[in-house]
Amino acid sequence: MTASHYLVALGSNQRHRQFGRPRNVLHSALGMIALTRCDIEAVSSFITSRPVGPSQRDYVNGAAIVTSALTPHAMLAMLQGVEMLHDRQRRGARWRARTLDLDIILWSEGCIADAQLTIPHPHFRSRDFVLGPAAQIAPDWRDPVTGLSVRQLYARLTKKRIVQR
Repeated sequence: MTASHYLVALGSNQRHRQFGRPRNVLHSALGMIALTRCDIEAVSSFITSRPVGPSQRDYVNGAAIVTSALTPHAMLAMLQGVEMLHDRQRRGARWRARTLDLDIILWSEGCIADAQLTIPHPHFRSRDFVLGPAAQIAPDWRDPVTGLSVRQLYARLTKKRIVQR
């Protein structure tokens, strides 16, 4: 099987007992991903963002381009394994504080949708904390649904709107 490229969003807003602050948690996660059957081709800078949902703590977010022969479902399982090694809990309220959140945003082979996985990620077009870092490392990657590049999606999301009075 040939290698595919995955755009992966990274997020953390909780300290980890072993790895420390959220920024260090993201570095640790990238290191663990690199130890699997994956190559990390690019990593964005990390940004701080306000939480979505009930969490009160700011997030540290980033993005990475990961190349692997893993299928999308195997990639998801590997990423969830890395989350578990960072004490990610998948129970309780949605969008609460978490030590690590890894999401597949885009896949070089296009789209997939089933009960376990949807690519492109269904909410990525409305999240500047995903599109900002993604635009740093994959500005020309096209969303297979809209045909727009990551750079265009980010520009549309962050464009200043004139308010009519």
